[in-house]
Amino acid sequence: MPGSRTRTSFRPRAAATALALCVVLAGCSGGEGSSSAGGKVVLRYTWWGNPDRAARTQEAVDLFEKKNPGIEVQTSFSGYDAYKQKLATQAAGGDAPDVMQLDYRMIDQYASGGVLMDFAEQPGALDTGEFDAGLLATGRVDGKQYAIPQARGTETVVYDTKRWKASGVEPPREGWTWSQWADAMRELAKKTGKPGATDPGQSEDAFEVWLRGQGKSLYTKDRELGFTADDLARWWTFTDKLRREGAVSSAEQTTQIDGTVENTPLGRGYTISDTNWDAPSSGFLALIPDGVTLAPMPSGEDGTPGQYFKPSMFMGVSADTTYPKESVRLIDFMLNDAEAAKILGATRGIPVNETLRDAIAPELKDFDKTVYDFQASLDGKLKAPPQAPPSGDSALQTTFQRDYDQVSYERISPREAAENYITEAKAELRP
Repeated sequence: MPGSRTRTSFRPRAAATALALCVVLAGCSGGEGSSSAGGKVVLRYTWWGNPDRAARTQEAVDLFEKKNPGIEVQTSFSGYDAYKQKLATQAAGGDAPDVMQLDYRMIDQYASGGVLMDFAEQPGALDTGEFDAGLLATGRVDGKQYAIPQARGTETVVYDTKRWKASGVEPPREGWTWSQWADAMRELAKKTGKPGATDPGQSEDAFEVWLRGQGKSLYTKDRELGFTADDLARWWTFTDKLRREGAVSSAEQTTQIDGTVENTPLGRGYTISDTNWDAPSSGFLALIPDGVTLAPMPSGEDGTPGQYFKPSMFMGVSADTTYPKESVRLIDFMLNDAEAAKILGATRGIPVNETLRDAIAPELKDFDKTVYDFQASLDGKLKAPPQAPPSGDSALQTTFQRDYDQVSYERISPREAAENYITEAKAELRP
């Protein structure tokens, strides 16, 4: 879960070319693969996230090693942008980690590229009996389970509680529409002298919520675009107008986004709110000591919700791992062990295991409880999640942001940018 936003032009196919040249011209080698040391199986497990997620993940891994003394787990993490680039480079070089955290926009790309193992190859090693069937299905490609949802998350409007309240502007409410959201951003800018929100025009995630609120989708079941240039031009015209009015962040502020909460306009104190995923929003607490509040995403003008629950992230196993059984055992532990669930809390979202979700609820506190309560308020009100996006979408996130940058810097019109994007997207998605 973009807290998954990226602002880089890196592409896996470029990585493959670079690695090939590296091997031919310089004789360089990739990273170390999984190994056996001192009689122990050694697994590499990587993920993206903030320091809080890293500390809790390491604690859970330490418990796994204690319960499985024959297995050692080498862990590493980074911010999303750096993680996405490194994983793509490793995958292109045949050096993917044994166990890896995945965004749902990565699944088709890595499954079709032969990077991920089909979990059917290890029957009975992973118990998914307590997982929501709809969420589990988002990790399938062509009927094969290549990724397992790790937790449940949803997009949210996260805002500086104290500043919003002090402004006197009516707080967000369930069922508010995009036009009502826009009016609130204008009011916040007028009352506080700061833009009301990060410009959502750069976010493919926000655009998807907007599209779904109109009964459309980012992609069709046939893995083609589910929207037209007209749709995208209307979205970018809407957000560009708000930017010109000063209701959302300027181009200079928006283009500093790099996948971390620290470099969002809200994290830097330039805006009052942001659109982000619920669990990663915990990172704002270190930057906004008076606290933040989570609110529902705006709905379509007729009240249709575009927001949905999606796996905040997935876990996958390298198709080339030397230790598939042990890798799946680690995943089973992280997702189904009661003690691990208590340690991890809601740092990646609410557990996908429904029994554990209910079991840890009474013990959740602080921001974990905030995320749990926020999701509970939406239960039964949102539509089913879409299937995993087609291979190419990961690269298109970058294209989406790049094309909108041209709009926000007033170099081209929303219409021109939308037509450019559609042309590039169709080429990227071509089989």
